Amino acid sequence: MFQGKGRSWKTLLIVMAAVLTVSALAGCGKKEDNTANSGKGDTSKVIATYEGGEITENEFDLEQRIVLALQPQMEQFLQLDDFRDYLVKQVITYEYLEGKADDTAKETGKKKAEEQFSAMKESMGADQFKSMLDAQKLTEEEFKNYMIKIYTVMQSEQAKVTDEDVATEFEATKEDYITASVRHILIGFTDKEGKERSQEDALKLANEVKGKLDAGEDFATLVKEYSSDGETNINNGGLYADTPISNWVTEFKEKAATLPLNTISEPVETTYGYHIMRVEARTEKTLDDLTQDDKDLIKMSIASQKLDEFMSGELEEKVIKSIDLPKVETTEEGTDSGTESDGNAGTDTNTGTDTNTGTDGGNAGTEGTDTGTNNSK
Repeated sequence: MFQGKGRSWKTLLIVMAAVLTVSALAGCGKKEDNTANSGKGDTSKVIATYEGGEITENEFDLEQRIVLALQPQMEQFLQLDDFRDYLVKQVITYEYLEGKADDTAKETGKKKAEEQFSAMKESMGADQFKSMLDAQKLTEEEFKNYMIKIYTVMQSEQAKVTDEDVATEFEATKEDYITASVRHILIGFTDKEGKERSQEDALKLANEVKGKLDAGEDFATLVKEYSSDGETNINNGGLYADTPISNWVTEFKEKAATLPLNTISEPVETTYGYHIMRVEARTEKTLDDLTQDDKDLIKMSIASQKLDEFMSGELEEKVIKSIDLPKVETTEEGTDSGTESDGNAGTDTNTGTDTNTGTDGGNAGTEGTDTGTNNSK
């Protein structure tokens, strides 16, 4: 289920940029230095000026094509003035901050971007990767150069994050670092044949199934008989093994965090139906338990928050001089690329590109930044 449906497109864009640092799933542009290359060989209209540089119509068009290459479902938003205004401000943000980055950030950013570019191309396959770029008339050079820009800025911002910042953020989000093995049966609002099931009927059946579990009947057997979850989860006896609970929607996550081990839950309602849950294992992390990857992800999250704050503060107040966007040329149809996986877990941020670094969804529902977890319905 999509916990992110209520999120603004502003958050989606921040995520699209930030996620490059872990999965190479966001945007592309073209310039390594915001002043040296600004306007070089480009005679198109200047649509924005800022301290130290400018954005041309061609550059903004490139940015939009990059968004559409990786997020085709964003086409409808590109018809909105507010969205376009935000997008050009994001372009300015990365151009401006790239120019402020030190040599270390630039060197590290370039190295990481090139590594992730190669990894993404290999993961997608050369033909699919080329098709993605060709669909928006993008070159590999344009794609790679913008990845370098994003990585450079993120490296620069992450370098400013202290150990104390990491500790504070961890304490505020400790629950996200709990992992659990949860077995569940979903009594969906849609049955296995696709027929609608009323809330009342679903709850009645869920209570019947709970009664069978309480009486000692085999969980995996009842999963196969009753669960409306995806085939993969059903074949696994309804088990999500060693999964970060932050992946799941709020109702499921909260129960996974608090249900006593090996206890059959009362039916837990989500937008998919009623879940009967049993938590078979649960592990909580302390700050000392965090891996370097965990800490790097926290730093990325903090850096992304700082970028958002910069965009709503200093960028507006001190950096931008003018913005004069061209009018939108409306199109009759948008493009919907929402990917779908087996089950109804539903990832939160629908990036449209799947690097298969995550796990299969299912009906537990996932939320948060998508770094490769399969999407679902």
